[in-house]
Amino acid sequence: MLGSGPGKVDREMSSSVQRVQAALVAAGVTARVVELPQSTRSAREAANAIGCEVEQIAKSLVFRRLDNDEPVLVIAGGQNRVDEQLLAAHLQAPIAKADAEFVRRTTGFAIGGVPPLGHATPVRTLIDRDLLELDVIWAAAGTPHAVVSLTPQQLLAATGGQVVRVSSSTGGRPE
Repeated sequence: MLGSGPGKVDREMSSSVQRVQAALVAAGVTARVVELPQSTRSAREAANAIGCEVEQIAKSLVFRRLDNDEPVLVIAGGQNRVDEQLLAAHLQAPIAKADAEFVRRTTGFAIGGVPPLGHATPVRTLIDRDLLELDVIWAAAGTPHAVVSLTPQQLLAATGGQVVRVSSSTGGRPE
């Protein structure tokens, strides 16, 4: 189900998807959320449902800083596996993958549908530099069945994210 146009939110969308669409509008991004019948929970499922390459999937992974319990959102290319040691070194803090309760509490979304924006609390965002090499990327949009197509420039502008290297090598097993 598509939103009903720039600046509008389709009332038939789930409340999570409506929040993402509203956040896109607030960020000045004219992209529209699409709800699909197939699951987009994993990078492979999303690529299959959309009909794109896995590397075009911008997967949102939430980590927890162990020194201050703050969330860190890593938006990684679908083909990349986040190198947690590299991430911890970049943050200069120990980290752990966030559990489902922490993800929902800090972002307002469930694992498998975490979007790059529209979170319940401010979340530091790091963006995989490999995503900047693509023309179009697809990100989760609030549920495991909702996605939004963006350019890397729109993603950067909408999230205020910092571009970093998140994997020690590309082409590894997707998460």
